[in-house]
Amino acid sequence: MSRYRGAALRIVRRFGSLPGLTRKTTNRKHRPGQHGSKHRRLSEYAIRLDEKQKIKFNYGLSERQLFNYVKKARRIQGSTGQALLQLLEMRLDNTVFRLGMAPTIPAARQLVTHGHIYLNTKRVSIPSYQCSAGDIIKIKDSPKSKKLVTDYISFPGLANAPTHLELDKTTFTGVVKGIVEREWVGINLNELLVVEHYSRKG
Repeated sequence: MSRYRGAALRIVRRFGSLPGLTRKTTNRKHRPGQHGSKHRRLSEYAIRLDEKQKIKFNYGLSERQLFNYVKKARRIQGSTGQALLQLLEMRLDNTVFRLGMAPTIPAARQLVTHGHIYLNTKRVSIPSYQCSAGDIIKIKDSPKSKKLVTDYISFPGLANAPTHLELDKTTFTGVVKGIVEREWVGINLNELLVVEHYSRKG
């Protein structure tokens, strides 16, 4: 299944705030659809599915990509759920977003794929590239590239910039100081339910 290209507010109404997907907000409290205003008790499967969908929509992943990240997280020592979130948070497109260089992850992905982002002096056009401690992320040294981020660089991707990142707004340069801590992950979810969802699928 490909990435979602539809109305972002419809997804926000269903799952709540997803800053990686959109900055738009809505005053409507009920879920979208004809029967969205009716209170329904969700099954355990539906709850696990919702948590999985939150991650997919927030980080802009396909089903296959998310499943591969879960398999990779299982091979990492420690909590699988936390490892999954760290893998997603350390993607290059998400890191560009969290530095405040783009308003959303899709916008950050476009910056990367169009060649506006340099990583450790080399241009990287792969949004899924895994950043690591010590990486230096910089906007291409051209007026066009810098103009693309000027409107956003004064505003971090979330209300509070994560502690594992550092941004120099004058030089359009960000530094990855370490691995993101769980408390700085930008969405409200239970990652263990996501892992459980895939473990039950086999």
